Formats: sequence, structure tokens, C-alpha cells
Amino acid sequence: MIRTNLSTRPFYNERSVQTILLLLALVVVAFTAFNASRVLRYSRSDTRLATQASSDEARAATLRDQARKLRGTVDTRQLDFASADAREANDLIDRRTFSWTGLFNRFETTLPDEVRIAAVRPKIEKEGFELTINVVARSTDEINSFLENLESSGAFKNTYSAEEHFDDQGQLNATLAAIYLPEVGHAAGTGRVPGGGRR
Repeated sequence: MIRTNLSTRPFYNERSVQTILLLLALVVVAFTAFNASRVLRYSRSDTRLATQASSDEARAATLRDQARKLRGTVDTRQLDFASADAREANDLIDRRTFSWTGLFNRFETTLPDEVRIAAVRPKIEKEGFELTINVVARSTDEINSFLENLESSGAFKNTYSAEEHFDDQGQLNATLAAIYLPEVGHAAGTGRVPGGGRR
């Protein structure tokens, strides 16, 4: 049996080739449409962002103008006065912050064993706290030792005995005066100071 194609014109499968070409054309059209939609989308987004940027720049310029006008209306002298008042108020608040614990810690480190404190009255002054201290001792030397210890601690200045007298029991009652500066002086509660006090 002869299996050879003896026709004068060879046989081509034209339909399959046309189908493949049609599919390729559809793919190209689809990609073209997709790219065109993306270009349109990004173009619209770019236009919107450019408009928003222009709006933001205009608003920033308006705000800069408003800030410039506000700075022009600020009275620097009034601002300086307000700052000075604020500093003075803070200073008064700091000076009114009085710690009894801190004061008695100072006394504990400077008080000789033979001297006893009977009363303490603080009064706020410009340079610090003015203290009036009533003490009881056996002799003037003990009072002087206490005053020296207060001065050497660094937290007290202008210490002196304003009044001294002996009571019926033979004890010396003295009224001492001193300026107390809480923020200066040696830390309390460690060791001893000269004159019998503990430091």
C-alpha cells in the first residue's frame, strides 16, 4: 500500500496557525489595554498629587505669613517682664520649700551632746531662712561649740547668740540666730564635726 502523498500541492494546517495568531493578537491587545489603563491611572494620580502639593505649598505660605505677623505683634519687653516675674515666683516657691527633716538632720550632725534644742522658729528672708533657735546647755562654751559646728557645716552663716541667761535649775538658756541655706553645706549623717557634734 502506498502511503506517500502524491498530490501536486502539499497539505498545510492553516486553521491551527490562524488560531495561534488570533490568540497571540488577543494577548497583545490585552497587554496593551492593561498598560493603557495603568498609564491613565498613574496620570490621574500624578495630577491629583501635583494639585495637592500645590495646595499644601499655598497653605504653608499662608501659615508662614501668619507666623510672621504674630511674631511682629509680640511685645518683647512684656515677654521679658513675664519671664522675670516667672523667675521671681519660682525663686519664692523654692525658698518656701522648707524641709524640717533636713534641718533636724543638720542639727543632729552639729549638736554637742551637752546641748539640747528647745524650740526652732524659721523666717523666710531674701538670703535664706533666718532661724531663731532656743537651746539649753550647761555653759557658754557648749553654746559656742554648737555655733562653731553650725558655721563649719557650711549650711549656716551669721550665727550668734542673741540672748543668754541661767534658769532656776542653773542651766543656761540661750536664744541663737542663724541664716540657714539648705542647698549648701556638707551632707548630714556621716561622721563627726569638730566640737563634739556628729557629721
